[in-house]
Amino acid sequence: MKRTLAIVALSLAAQSAVAGCFGTGSFKSCTDDSGNTYNVQKFGNTTHLDGYSADGSHWSQNSNTIGNTTYHNGYSADGDSWNGTTTKIGDTLYNSGTDSDGNYYQSTCTSYGCY
Repeated sequence: MKRTLAIVALSLAAQSAVAGCFGTGSFKSCTDDSGNTYNVQKFGNTTHLDGYSADGSHWSQNSNTIGNTTYHNGYSADGDSWNGTTTKIGDTLYNSGTDSDGNYYQSTCTSYGCY
């Protein structure tokens, strides 16, 4: 679940965080309504995200897309590493990996939700 939240956070930081983002297409800095900040750097098919919680904790994520598969890895706020892949086939996303507690996860997401 922490892994899925990281992907969601990356998507939100890159797209929404409505009134709190500034920067360019290759570097953005965002602040959300809870006082969390996100720095997003894009270099070609690679994205690096640093997140800083309002309480001072830090987490990060690296994503590299090759074809229709994105490879993710990062560190949670407590310093534990995680990794996973997301493969897009049509409008369906297939996610799998290991969360920061060492647990395997797998999900499939469509326009109807994730299961």
